[in-house]
Amino acid sequence: MKLSPIITALIVSTCIYLFVMEREALLAFAGVEEQNETETTELQEALDAVPVQVLRSVEAPFQSAVLLRGRTEAFRTVNVSAEISGNVISTPLRKGRQVAKGETLCELDPGTLEAELAEAKAQLAEATANNNVASSLVESGFASETTVIARQASLESAQANVRRAEKNLERLVIKAPFDGILETDTAELGALLQPGSPCATLISLNPIKLVGFATEEQVSDIRVGAAAQARLITGEQMIGQIEFVSRSSDPQTRTFLVEITAPNEDLAIRDGMTAEIQIQLPDQNGHFLPLSSLTLNDAGVLGVRVVREDVARFVPVNMLNETQDGVWMIGLESEELVIVVGQEYVNDGRAVVPTEIESGL
Repeated sequence: MKLSPIITALIVSTCIYLFVMEREALLAFAGVEEQNETETTELQEALDAVPVQVLRSVEAPFQSAVLLRGRTEAFRTVNVSAEISGNVISTPLRKGRQVAKGETLCELDPGTLEAELAEAKAQLAEATANNNVASSLVESGFASETTVIARQASLESAQANVRRAEKNLERLVIKAPFDGILETDTAELGALLQPGSPCATLISLNPIKLVGFATEEQVSDIRVGAAAQARLITGEQMIGQIEFVSRSSDPQTRTFLVEITAPNEDLAIRDGMTAEIQIQLPDQNGHFLPLSSLTLNDAGVLGVRVVREDVARFVPVNMLNETQDGVWMIGLESEELVIVVGQEYVNDGRAVVPTEIESGL
């Protein structure tokens, strides 16, 4: 039986015993002073600190905006209709034509209306004469007051009949209520129009309306009078102002109607074009950071990890706008050291060794 393994085992066991059970005596014999507890703790913390890369972020002004999907819409659309019966005697105007306010769109055959006016005027002349005679008789004492009242009523009735006949003659000429463009042909020559029958459809495109629909989260940021711009599907740009924000949502989509008016002097913008509407919001300060800096805490809250006094801290943030280059966010202090590499490997309160890098944005 060899003694070498046994002797080696005894030597190793003795060394382990001395190092563990007689550590102080061994160190004193070797002339080495043991580090105090504070130094040991500091050393341990230094060994436990996690190296991370940080980006120094300084708050900067940010102009945010609300984006809406919408369409263009005519400022006015009116079906100009007849108020009286009659056959059209005017040559029709073709759709697409621009007409001025007061321009004749349709003219109807007067028929017997002129005769009715002449009859009403004759009755008015008779009623006027009878009223004058009755007044003279009353003054002479040959007629009663009731006779004068009856004659006066007949006179007023005759005057009303004249005004009615004159108004009916005016209604024979159907005029444009505003400057606009004919969306349909006017009524054809010889067509019979009844009260309410359409003569033409007239639209006004200057100014033009932009109609968008805001979500429940967006509508609280939109104010009447705020500036807005739109980009049409054709690439054209428009600038306008918010004129109306609905107080009631659509029951189907839960969105709120937003109306914007914009100039369209050359009438190049048509009704019903798709538009992307951008509504400017008041300026506010925020941080522009890479998307990779965002993380979630144990509760699932979105935020970033920052270094404060060489310790990692989680800070919740709200995103303002996301671009291809980065994210605008609020919720941080005016200047922060944001961890951009290693934030997934540290918890709140963990000691870190930060290395500051230059912004790659």
